[in-house]
Amino acid sequence: MRTARHPTTPEAPVKAWRVHTNGEPRDVMRLEDVPDPGPAPGEALIRVLAANVNFPDALLCRGQYQVRPPMPFTPGVETCAEILALGEGAEGTVGARVLAQPALPAGGFAERAVVDARTLLPAPESLDDAEAAALHVGYQTGWFGLHRRARIQSGETLLVHAAAGGVGSAAVQLGKAAGATVIGVVGGVDKAREAHENGCDVVIDRRAEDVIAAVKDATGGHGADVVYDPVGGDAYTQSTKCVAFEGRIVVVGFASGRIPSAALNHALVKNYTILGLHWGLYNTKDPAAVRACHDELTKLAAQGAIRPLVSERLPLTAAADAVQRVADGTTTGRLVVLPAQEGPR
Repeated sequence: MRTARHPTTPEAPVKAWRVHTNGEPRDVMRLEDVPDPGPAPGEALIRVLAANVNFPDALLCRGQYQVRPPMPFTPGVETCAEILALGEGAEGTVGARVLAQPALPAGGFAERAVVDARTLLPAPESLDDAEAAALHVGYQTGWFGLHRRARIQSGETLLVHAAAGGVGSAAVQLGKAAGATVIGVVGGVDKAREAHENGCDVVIDRRAEDVIAAVKDATGGHGADVVYDPVGGDAYTQSTKCVAFEGRIVVVGFASGRIPSAALNHALVKNYTILGLHWGLYNTKDPAAVRACHDELTKLAAQGAIRPLVSERLPLTAAADAVQRVADGTTTGRLVVLPAQEGPR
């Protein structure tokens, strides 16, 4: 590993989206000139090649996320980047392509950022910049949810809510890679088509079908062994009514905006398990497990078993609109912002 110091000569300002007050992303995100960052000891200066849009970016803008960074802050928690320079004591290779999670308040919707060099992971060679940027959070969440929490087994049935979205599409691919039969729930004909193409064995359009009846019909009355729920609200209620005996419901998030209350008497009578998943805790509680998971995901990507579903690649100027569209639930797959280029790598 070779190291390099950041040049002491100041460079021109760089572009970054910043939030000065809470509200809807389209209203509060501003593209501004900011000083070119330099790495402190142990940090890496990165050039952002691609930044994936996540639902938490919208929650951060609204002030509804569990972490509230000081203002002004730059959203964007997941990037593929190139190492430009390294601070004193930081290990790495200048020029390497990496997965980086810039720490708030200086997130990844920017041309450059600084990150803790210890958190950098090699970008899989089998994925382009946009795909690599969309690999870390969604697929790590899916892998930990399905394998560490639900202990999914080959031959089981997996039910995925919002199966055409970024988080759901990752769970679909990971479920198929684990040997599960995957049922995807979506909202609309276009999203149903995306879910089918992404590998779902059965797709249920919640706008046109009774989800509970459709799951029972597809499983011969058995129900879903594992439910992956990033939606909450009505989706969670439906899950409790079509989960199998000894089934597991993995609670990933609440994209619906409504946090349901679990009826523990119902869990007792039907003999199912409710599992919470806060993937971010693994970064502090068990970072070795995160790196081991990355190795597994890299292998699966190389085998073609998983590939992030990138529906749009957008310029940096379109980031605020992209975050708003993800917040509104009108997108399929992943929207990825490309600060360093106009097209895929």
